[in-house]
Amino acid sequence: MKTDERHRLIGELLRHRSEVTVDELVAACDASGATIRRDLEVLAANGVLRRVHGGARSLIGRGENPGYGQRELEDHDVKVRIAAAVSGLLKDREHVWLDAGSTATEIARALQGRELTLMPTSLPSLNAVTGDAGEAGHRPALLLPGGSLIPGELCFRGPLAEANIRSLRFDTAVVTPCALNLKDGLLAHDLEDAAVKRAGLESAARLIIAAAGSKWNATAVAMVAALDAVDVIVTDKDFSAEELAHLNALPVEVVKA
Repeated sequence: MKTDERHRLIGELLRHRSEVTVDELVAACDASGATIRRDLEVLAANGVLRRVHGGARSLIGRGENPGYGQRELEDHDVKVRIAAAVSGLLKDREHVWLDAGSTATEIARALQGRELTLMPTSLPSLNAVTGDAGEAGHRPALLLPGGSLIPGELCFRGPLAEANIRSLRFDTAVVTPCALNLKDGLLAHDLEDAAVKRAGLESAARLIIAAAGSKWNATAVAMVAALDAVDVIVTDKDFSAEELAHLNALPVEVVKA
């Protein structure tokens, strides 16, 4: 089993259990104890788990929203497909605002080598997009929003970030909601995140939503926008006939990833 596969399996186990031992992980991953211990140290440094004697403890055992490190391990293949689909919807030389989060990081990675102007709103996205320049030698021109940097998430928040975003006009905003549903629309886990998301979407001519199926009907508390503000939804979700009828009544295009 490859390193990233082990990391995702360990993260998935700790999504549903409060604690796991090294011996259990050795059996689950078919790896040596030394390898598992190294994996746990890396995952602990990335905020996925807490290292304890003989194993690891979940950081979300009480039902809290999982941190960035945990979310980065989840639905990885889905996020890669969503990122490729979003990249295909963007034209060269567009000005693009990009939300924060693990899905946004994959989208930023998919935009390496594109001839765009991009405002990423997190350091993981910034680092991802500044990688390979691509065969044509292009790199996106970058704008940063400033503001306060939130520990753990490493995303920009606060009045300064909002003001700087609103001072510009983008061709497209790519929003990665914490949750969404047909009744309430787009949701975020906290008011500051919701405010930055609104600043981005209200400053753009077109709004693309990128959301894995697991985000649909998930729980979040802060309203961002209704679905009738959305132009395109990119998701892997399989909609029921009733859900499709609801979406077809809205001015929104659904792209299956």
